[in-house]
Amino acid sequence: MNLLQRLFAPPADPRETYRSLYAAIVSTGRDPAWYHAGAPDTLDGRFDMIAAVLAHVLMRMESAVNGRAAGVHLVELFVDDMDPQLRQLGIGDLVVGKQVGKMMSALGGRIAAYREACADPAGLADPLRRNLWRGTPTDDAVVDRVAHMLSAFALDLAAATDDELVEGKVPAVRA
Repeated sequence: MNLLQRLFAPPADPRETYRSLYAAIVSTGRDPAWYHAGAPDTLDGRFDMIAAVLAHVLMRMESAVNGRAAGVHLVELFVDDMDPQLRQLGIGDLVVGKQVGKMMSALGGRIAAYREACADPAGLADPLRRNLWRGTPTDDAVVDRVAHMLSAFALDLAAATDDELVEGKVPAVRA
């Protein structure tokens, strides 16, 4: 690359550093183990599992060296991902922004709820009932099973190094 190209090239997108991590978050949220354990295998259920995994990764990244920047970039990637997903579902241009805003609000609420219940499977039951099953009556054993899986994921996430996470090496879901 010559000098003029370097001087006038657009800056690299800092989100690219976290694209592998974001892809791993989505893959983890879609892992069949969640749904075999009883998480709702619906459009809303899949969104909620991805949001639960993303929330836990965001909480974990708060302790990382560049944690605040990582969190911002991951949320931006989430928004960039959700916009075309909504359009593909047939949601019109005029409503997409509003729906993305609702998703961001939902993600923020989930982060707060999961932070409060952090690493306590019994404490995760209520936020999961509210957010994953959205108040639909669900067998306690199913809720407990998914809560234990999410808690185990959070513990494994805490043990992962910052570099591993940035490389997209997210812990596997333990059934």
